[in-house]
Amino acid sequence: MIRIAVPNKGALSEAAAQMLREAGYAQRTDSKELVLIDEANGVEFYYLRPRDIAVYVGEGTLDLGITGRDMLIDSGAAASEILALGFGVSRFRFAAPKGAQYSLEDLQGRRIATSYPGLLERYLSEHGLSARLVHLDGAVESSIALGVADAIADVVETGTTLRKAGLELFGEPILRSEGILIKRNNGEVDAVALDHLSRRLSSVLVARNYVLMDYDCPSELLDRASELTPGFASPTVSTLARQGWVAVRAMVPRADAQRLMDELWDLGARAILVTDLAACRL
Repeated sequence: MIRIAVPNKGALSEAAAQMLREAGYAQRTDSKELVLIDEANGVEFYYLRPRDIAVYVGEGTLDLGITGRDMLIDSGAAASEILALGFGVSRFRFAAPKGAQYSLEDLQGRRIATSYPGLLERYLSEHGLSARLVHLDGAVESSIALGVADAIADVVETGTTLRKAGLELFGEPILRSEGILIKRNNGEVDAVALDHLSRRLSSVLVARNYVLMDYDCPSELLDRASELTPGFASPTVSTLARQGWVAVRAMVPRADAQRLMDELWDLGARAILVTDLAACRL
């Protein structure tokens, strides 16, 4: 069996569990469970604090884990990202009092409050800057008003909390984070089991982001229709009983489906259908 760490709480927890369910793995039904054994798939799931997962994986106690990219980098653990999972997306940004008009260079020698000192120290070093990092576990946005820091570096989703605290963002994003699958740098992980897990999770991503589109169109319009719906490799085309018409099937991005239906209709296609995908292998 391979052993996989899964977030036990927080923003990543339910999203990770739901993705694993969609990929065909058993998941706990009681939030107090710490370990779940999925014998049918040869996996043991361990439910741990999201911030600790990279450390457990990096030390070799567990084979794989699901955590945030920001937490992996901040931990400095001997583990690597192998697959981005598309949930828990956030940005790591600098913020300062509104009107201060800070730039990145203005942080030299200043106090910066953050919950991610490892990540921030690495970023500043890469840009040739040195600052005093004030490590806080939460409520970082209050640190400036309370005289603890001159600026902050924190995870930002909408920015509403920062604005309420009288702060504004500045500089480029430090990091774009999301849920990721990680593995330890040193040590063997069963190649077949890892391949199956990666393929299953990738298939969930495809199923969430793509739909299957079917439509009928005149044969003379097939080339133009295929430009709109090129599919994964190419569209599937079948001859219809109706003379001069063909049936077309192709995968299209879910976000573009309504627009493509409009464009195909205007082109002359008819009987346009969209179907959700449950899983796939590409």
